Amino acid sequence: MNYPEVGRSASGTLPSGYRHLRESAVITSPLAEAADFLLGWHLHRAMGLKPRADAARAEPGAAVTLHFAGLAAPCRVVWAVRNPQRAGFAYGSTDGHPECGEACFMLERIDDRRTRFSVTSFSRPGRWYTRLGAPVARVLQARATRHFVDRMALRFQVGTDAAAS
Repeated sequence: MNYPEVGRSASGTLPSGYRHLRESAVITSPLAEAADFLLGWHLHRAMGLKPRADAARAEPGAAVTLHFAGLAAPCRVVWAVRNPQRAGFAYGSTDGHPECGEACFMLERIDDRRTRFSVTSFSRPGRWYTRLGAPVARVLQARATRHFVDRMALRFQVGTDAAAS
């Protein structure tokens, strides 16, 4: 990992010194169905990220490199959960990633037909080019976070809410 606060996304209390992003949507889906889509890397594929993982599902310790537009972003799954109320995981950046930090993808059961999907992250530039292009990188990160939520909402249907700090 290329940052010291590994696993901090699990608590919901994000570390200072990083940019924080939070986006969410209420989807019309039983948790189990959405969990299969999320944990099996299908959401990342739907985003066009071409994940290459050493595990078929997101599980602690799994290495995954996200490929997009000629860039590679190596990560490692730092925690995962799947139970009747919640399903999700977080991966953290490893050496070679353009950023330092963690992204959490979480599903939480609301009732039998509705589930909240959220993406929460903390990050800061990890390479010279992301430091130099920080304003552009921030816009692209916010857009990508929103697209993850929108893609899940499109797959399972509707209502969104957002907060960025």
